[in-house]
Amino acid sequence: MEFSHRPVLLEETIAALDIKPDGIYVDGTAGGAGHSSEIAKRLKNGFLYALDRDPDAVETAKERLKGYPAKVVLANFRDMDRVLSSEGIDGADGILLDLGVSSYQLDSAERGFSYRKDAPLDMRMSKSGLSAADIVNTYSAEQLADIFKKYGEEKFAYRIAEKIAAEREKSPIESTVQLADIIAASVPASARRYGHPARKCFQALRIAVNSELDSLSEALDKAFGLLNKNGRLAVITFHSLEDRMVKLKFRELCTGCICPPDLPVCVCGRTPAGRLAFKKPAEPTGKEKEENPRSRSARLRVIIKN
Repeated sequence: MEFSHRPVLLEETIAALDIKPDGIYVDGTAGGAGHSSEIAKRLKNGFLYALDRDPDAVETAKERLKGYPAKVVLANFRDMDRVLSSEGIDGADGILLDLGVSSYQLDSAERGFSYRKDAPLDMRMSKSGLSAADIVNTYSAEQLADIFKKYGEEKFAYRIAEKIAAEREKSPIESTVQLADIIAASVPASARRYGHPARKCFQALRIAVNSELDSLSEALDKAFGLLNKNGRLAVITFHSLEDRMVKLKFRELCTGCICPPDLPVCVCGRTPAGRLAFKKPAEPTGKEKEENPRSRSARLRVIIKN
């Protein structure tokens, strides 16, 4: 299958990055190079570093960015500081993190991301390390419930986890459909009216397998630290946990004095490290949502370094 990932909020993101022809840019989630190619084509004396942890994405991005002032690197975006340092780069004018799972990853059954297609229970973006099957078959019911509740906000987390623990005693849970059926059988019929009952648990497992929130927390700090003065960090999120993390981090970075309100004058000397490009996150237009239903939950937040 060809690696495809329709870039979400493309026009809004490119505009928000305010690309300088001679600037240094980082796309921390290259994917199918949709955003990367639009950034790179606007550069003259500048350069783009496109990172991705997925080997398939890296090979695709290398092919699609041929002829552009760009380099593609197999790396997690949480390691962008080391990547740039190895290239002799100490600052960037713009950094993009598109946190969505690519259509290729979702639609390639063998990657094990989808509950709709029967495949080995995998979900590893990097194709290495702990898999979803490892977690499902070795974690305690309490640990599984915690994952489903924390990362999937699943109402029936404990019931589902107990059912999984009981079923794996009979035989290992090794396929996506096998797990999806167990989840569906664990929830009340009334809960099945609002989309597939496995959706939240599969999201939670994917986040856990790939340490997505830990990676994002680390990457936000490193990305902002790497920005040059007036550089921009743009982040596209697709679910509330990511968006909340980005929102709170940006709010922290935009906060000045933190002295107690009863002090007559500021003694902390703190000033805002950045400012928001726009107060409310940008969302896809009705047309984009219609053409690409997977964009529906996308939110774009952008901060500018002072």
